[in-house]
Formats: sequence, structure tokens, C-alpha cells
Amino acid sequence: MLKVQQTADGTGKCLTTTMPIRRDTAFHLIRQYRPATEKTYTSVQIGINDSIEEFYLAHLNHSCEPNVIVDTKKLELRAIRDIAPGEDLTFFYPSTEWHMAQPFQCSCGSPRCIGKVSGARDLPLNLLGGYFVNQHIGAMAMEHLIGAQKLKTPIAV
Repeated sequence: MLKVQQTADGTGKCLTTTMPIRRDTAFHLIRQYRPATEKTYTSVQIGINDSIEEFYLAHLNHSCEPNVIVDTKKLELRAIRDIAPGEDLTFFYPSTEWHMAQPFQCSCGSPRCIGKVSGARDLPLNLLGGYFVNQHIGAMAMEHLIGAQKLKTPIAV
């Protein structure tokens, strides 16, 4: 069902599907992974301090108009919309990455393009809120927001 192949422009590899995938379908369970000892270009952050390496994840490219969610709680890939056979499978990298090992300039061409892809830490919350983000990214964003602002009224405990 999943196939790694050369990108259309010949500059790298991508993950595609050989069969149609319906919206909201979990189509790959992430089970054959290894813990990443450090962040790399191919690792995926699954928790505040945890990242993994997995063959299919390593070939899942970025898009600002993704068709896949990487759910780090359920450890699965899920379709955001219907996906046709042969279509590149993509996800929004800041949905899993707080700070990326190798930031890059996005060339997805989407009207929603964020430009430089360096992790959720560098995106405004209103932009990040337009995407699915994993629990650890949401928690880190809230911590970042609270730490960046002086509270005018104390928080009751």
C-alpha cells in the first residue's frame, strides 16, 4: 500500500500510496521504530523529549496543505482527506516538531505556505491553530506563551 519513490522533480524521495485512502482512515501503524538518540532530518518528535526514527516516516515529506496527520499518541498515520493512488503523502512538520534539526525553506506552493519550516516554536499561535498539532506541541506552545508573557493577575491554584 505504501511506496517510497523518487520525487517528481528528481531531487529526493517521497512516500506515496498504491491504493486510495479515504478521509479519517488510519492507514499505517507506527510500530517498527527505534528511539532517536538525537534529533535528525528524518526523526519525528513524539513527546517533549522523545523522537523516533521509522522507515516510512523518514520519507513522509512536508506540506503546508498536508493530506496526512502523524498522530504521535496513537502512533499512526491518518488521512486528513481522500487520497488518490500515486499521490505524495505529506504532513505539516510543525505538528510534531518544536524545533527542527535542519530548518528549510518550504517550496510547497500553497497559499497557506509558512515559508521557513523550523518547528512550531517559531510560528505564531494563530497560524499554528489552523493545523492539527500533537499534544506535546500544544503543551510546549502553551508553556512558551505563558513564559513569554508577564501575567497581570495571579493564577489561582
